Amino acid sequence: MGAEQIRRWESGALAHAVSDPFGQGPLPWLRGSENYFDDTGQMVPWYADETLARGGGGGPRTADDVHGQIKGFVSSGAVAPGEAIDFHITVDPPQQFSVDIYRIGHYGGDGAAKITTSPRLSGIVQPAPLTADRTVSCHHWWQSWRLQIPSYWSIGAYVAVLTTVGGYRSHIPFTVRDSHPADLLLVLPDVTWQAYNLYPEDGRTGASLYHAWDEEGRLLGEEEAAVTVSFDRPYAGAGLPLHVGHAYDFIRWAERYGYDLAYAETRDLHAGRVDPSRYRGLVFPGHDEYWSAPMRRTAELARDQGTSLVFLSANTMYWQVELGPSPSGAPDRLLTCRKRRGPGRPALWREVDRPEQQLLGIQYAGRVPEPHPLVVRNADHWLWEATGAGEGDEIPGLVAGEADRYFPRTALPEHQGRILLAHSPYRDSEGALRHQETSLYRAPSGAWVFAAGTFAWSPALDRPGHVDTRVQRATANLLDRICKRD
Repeated sequence: MGAEQIRRWESGALAHAVSDPFGQGPLPWLRGSENYFDDTGQMVPWYADETLARGGGGGPRTADDVHGQIKGFVSSGAVAPGEAIDFHITVDPPQQFSVDIYRIGHYGGDGAAKITTSPRLSGIVQPAPLTADRTVSCHHWWQSWRLQIPSYWSIGAYVAVLTTVGGYRSHIPFTVRDSHPADLLLVLPDVTWQAYNLYPEDGRTGASLYHAWDEEGRLLGEEEAAVTVSFDRPYAGAGLPLHVGHAYDFIRWAERYGYDLAYAETRDLHAGRVDPSRYRGLVFPGHDEYWSAPMRRTAELARDQGTSLVFLSANTMYWQVELGPSPSGAPDRLLTCRKRRGPGRPALWREVDRPEQQLLGIQYAGRVPEPHPLVVRNADHWLWEATGAGEGDEIPGLVAGEADRYFPRTALPEHQGRILLAHSPYRDSEGALRHQETSLYRAPSGAWVFAAGTFAWSPALDRPGHVDTRVQRATANLLDRICKRD
């Protein structure tokens, strides 16, 4: 492929990068080279290239969507111990590859631990993605490997790291869940991750709910983007979703301090696989913009029955979506959001008389072009206790990406008490002065509902270069009260 097509691929990544000022965060498995036992039991470096094996030449290289050196997806985003998960992987040129499975967690500061490694697998070039009306699907790819999840594996967020003998690497995230009670259920935003997925970023075929390409390789905007996207395809670029690092930041921090966590994905909310009564709180750790009606019903039921809700990002529950089966009949493999195109009901929750504020207490106000300080409000509230934060104190860089605020003309949820814990001015892209707010209210059921109102809250928990002890303590104050530790 020529340099011009590479440039077009990069333009897709850059177009989305503005939506996440923090990037994906640390990937601990990129440290150093790995060694493996060969068929004779001898320890050998995996990489065929000797300079790669010695750690020279920059180490493993990231696969891209133009050449598709190695890319893949899984048949189901979340599985339980004892179940199997199928990997569908393409390798170009055909060669052997391996799959290392890591679990995200604190692990003494490492951030993840390797759990297992596949046998050496034979890679093939899978058929080209199928496209129909901008929807890209790889549901026709052959199965490459089946992983049986042992019953003793810990539930949690996992990443499959795919590596070819030539030293190219890509990723596939998945979740191991179960239905056992826990203090907190962490809900990973896989629906929103897929909405942003522009795979393949090749200047030609790929499409997300935000972008697509024209015949000359120019990146088009939302009016020409996909209406339906498929879960049966890899994630673009390195294979990790945009915003995935926000969830990993929370996981590393929460597991470090010993919170009792269960795990699920937003499609589990949608499909009715989540019983909120098993948990004291549901935590939504990252950007979670796309919600189906069943997802919202489950969250509202949780709140009304006394299960607290913690939203650690901004622009939550903005678009209303539908989930449908794949062409092969697998449920919840197609995500549809027509946004403002075509006849029928609007797709914004606030335009169908169900604004987000009626659940969150605040709602989306706009993008924040440059990070601004979060300005503490009501510093005598228990959330700020022992943080050292005083009234009007500024926490640098904590208002970033996107911001929420209270809308006075929009109805609030029914509550026994409500408070705004930050009021932070910032300039939008036009230079106009706006403000962000952080909200907490108590529902009549006794449930707490917290909304951070900024993208930067989770990164402040455990992202190198962004950690803030005041945010860590405030989050602990909130979770401890929800878990009845206070």
